[in-house]
Amino acid sequence: MTKPMGLARLLLLTSALVAPSLAWAQTTSPDPAGAQPGTGTTAETQDQAADPAVQEEPAPDVSVPGEIVVTGRRTNVVRDMPQVVSVLSSADIARTGEGDIAGALSRVTGLSVVGNGYVYVRGLGDRYSLALLNGSPLPSPEPLKRVVPLDIFPTNVVSSSLVQKSYSANYPGEFGGGVINLTTNSLPKESFLTLSGGMGANLVTTGHIGYVYSGGGYDWSGYDDGTRDLPPALGAFFSSGNRLSSGTVNSQAIAGQLVNANNSLVQKNSSIGPNWSANFSGGTTYDAGDVRLGLIATAGISSKWTTRDSTQQTSLTSDLSSLESNFERVSTDNRVVVNGLLGVGVEFGDNKIRWTNLYVHDTLKRARLSLGQRHGTDTDIMQQDTAWYERQLVDTQVVGEFKLSPEFSLDVRGSYANTKREAPDEFSFEYVRTNAAADLYGAYFVNRLNNGNGGDATVSYSSLNENLWSGGADLTWKLDPNLSLAVGYAYLNTHRTSSRRDFQFSASTPLPGGVAMLRPDLLLGSAIIDYYDVNLIETNEGNPAFAASLDNHAAYFRENWQITSELSLDAGIRYETAKLVVSPIQVFNTVGASTAATNLDNDYWLPSGTLTWQFQPGMQFRVNASKTIARPQFRELVYQFYFDPDTNRQYRGNPFLQDSQLLNLEARYEWYIAPEQRITLAGFYKRIDNPIEAYISGDAFVTSFANAPKADLYGAEFEVNKKWLMFGERSLIAIANYTFTKSKLKVNAGDGVSVFGSSSNLATDFFKDGAPLTGQSDHLVNFQVGLEDKASLSQQTFILSYASKRVTSRGLANSGQPDVFEYPGFNLDFVARQGVKLAGQQFDLKFEARNLTNRKYKETQSNGKNTVIYNRYTPGTTLNVSVSTTF
Repeated sequence: MTKPMGLARLLLLTSALVAPSLAWAQTTSPDPAGAQPGTGTTAETQDQAADPAVQEEPAPDVSVPGEIVVTGRRTNVVRDMPQVVSVLSSADIARTGEGDIAGALSRVTGLSVVGNGYVYVRGLGDRYSLALLNGSPLPSPEPLKRVVPLDIFPTNVVSSSLVQKSYSANYPGEFGGGVINLTTNSLPKESFLTLSGGMGANLVTTGHIGYVYSGGGYDWSGYDDGTRDLPPALGAFFSSGNRLSSGTVNSQAIAGQLVNANNSLVQKNSSIGPNWSANFSGGTTYDAGDVRLGLIATAGISSKWTTRDSTQQTSLTSDLSSLESNFERVSTDNRVVVNGLLGVGVEFGDNKIRWTNLYVHDTLKRARLSLGQRHGTDTDIMQQDTAWYERQLVDTQVVGEFKLSPEFSLDVRGSYANTKREAPDEFSFEYVRTNAAADLYGAYFVNRLNNGNGGDATVSYSSLNENLWSGGADLTWKLDPNLSLAVGYAYLNTHRTSSRRDFQFSASTPLPGGVAMLRPDLLLGSAIIDYYDVNLIETNEGNPAFAASLDNHAAYFRENWQITSELSLDAGIRYETAKLVVSPIQVFNTVGASTAATNLDNDYWLPSGTLTWQFQPGMQFRVNASKTIARPQFRELVYQFYFDPDTNRQYRGNPFLQDSQLLNLEARYEWYIAPEQRITLAGFYKRIDNPIEAYISGDAFVTSFANAPKADLYGAEFEVNKKWLMFGERSLIAIANYTFTKSKLKVNAGDGVSVFGSSSNLATDFFKDGAPLTGQSDHLVNFQVGLEDKASLSQQTFILSYASKRVTSRGLANSGQPDVFEYPGFNLDFVARQGVKLAGQQFDLKFEARNLTNRKYKETQSNGKNTVIYNRYTPGTTLNVSVSTTF
């Protein structure tokens, strides 16, 4: 058992229990004398709220562990929370015009979105960001992550998004950069029905040449029609428990059923279609005496096409003087997201019960054609790839907030969530053109199916299923108006199974040139397979499947004490115990000899405290200190190869990873000029013991993970929100924020590291002293400026964002290579909304223009003299028009 961390002793001098941060929302009323305890609100700032230019939005609906839900009050949640938070209300989200919550969150101070919806807080990787839905944890549908990609959440199902950057004991201890809590739509104020639809185009993709494959008849909807069901012979083989290497399996019978024109034939489409979306939402409320019952439902579907013409290179030399590979890859993705939400709410008195059911189905259909060279030769290599990635999230949860008496409140919650990911028929075919005069077929692309020497063909089948059960209860005792105490308990059980079966087609002798020129579906038709004795080899019989589980129990105490009219303390301590197990699943009848297993059983005392000094009306100063942890993600522990098609990188886990421990310190000045108007300035520091970082090794450039010895991160944030009344009801709004972050790995000679299967245990062979943490940008800037007229629903907003370079991959381990950096650069968007009335019906028109500066995506590896282009393409400018109306 780990000893209580030293900070606990200091905090426990003044605290033993906890108060929910938002308890005042239902129990506190303005002080007639002018000041509202603990908020810094005065008669002066209340008078400002009457000004149309500064009229404040109703407080967003926020549901988090141990906090009483705030609904409908005209109050400033950012100011009045005892922790450092940023809140996006439904109005804020609408102003950004983003279609998913990850894009909307990219506008929050200190947040950046990397890859497909992974939110980085203050430059810390996605592992340090915790995502909750209505205060309950979510499983991830991604094999590489335990965290949730937030771009799967359409903005129409989210009422608010709260980002808390300072730790408090009511949250899970796995907290690094921050926690992101999404609150779904709840009880509607009145009955409504909203219909919306949109069309869009990308100037690089829409109407231009792309690559597609047939697939199934329902692919447009994001659902497979059975085309990708396991062929009978392959299904029987999986069920048998036999090994292909045993020689007792008829691999030709299996191979002959795998490839057909629908799943493997890449074709050119001379004009890729437009993007489109359709959404429905509705709700109603019934009153039965003192009980209010509400029902809300949403459903939507969106389809988006993206074509990327990418340059991708790698180098094995320390000075990057020669290229190991150099490819141009053109891929076309069709992403279809189907979502639905059904919520039932009951209110009676000061009590509320919320039952939320969420469904998200996210599918990516990909076709890719590549041309390039390897090993510095003149031999051309053409690759044809097809894939189908189907992700699904189902979540049901019940949250109850009960006012037992004027002094006692009880919050209870329970949830079940399931995520699945299916990736059948990941085909890759490699044809070779030698360009040699002595080769009779040197001018043609051929695939002789001889294990990559003169062509290659592979197929993979992967699946993931994860179940997550969670529950908790929080009891709050308000001793007097200035002191609240609370105690809470939370339980979480996560269980994941994942498998990946990789196969290679191999001819007993190289195919004749005329046959080797056939397209994939003919090359691997049953007649060719039988005649030329083409066999199937399973290339990863060692660890094809794993099971992972996490059992987590936690209890906390926390207090909220208004010491004086100017000084308040929110402090607490959390005790957590967690058992994390990852082990191979026995797939074959004959037991393997794998020792690639993980068994972590740790417990921690995690103290936290925030002291707030309201030294002037509307001004306050906060200091926060806490200790938290970060556990390795399931996929980082699994000793199994996994190919990420988005980055064109291969990954493999390290079963020897350990928990990271963090010390978090922050000081913050806040000036609330008026409702919705503020200026804030903050400085922060984090020390991380055993941070988990990625590194690259081997000729195949495999990315794996290891615990670096230590890392330091520090920085500052500045934010200003200002509104001016221009004319009539129209206001000018300016929102700007800037975050500076600096991080350094601390690696000394003699520091050790544990990497499964490695001959080295020296940290200096994997990491460089002083290198920044993966994913950390030194500078993040967001700026919004626009005109807004709420009375006529009129908004025109320019949104500028900038992120400086950040490490995406380490250089080849123990080679002296520089790291790989991404250069996000500047991005400019324009969003306009306008309400119009046609035939007596009100309509909301929206126009979006994204990436107006035509910013390019670029990852490079450079030593100042030589540069390797790891990944570069032009995303293009996207235009979208949508219309909605409410009945």
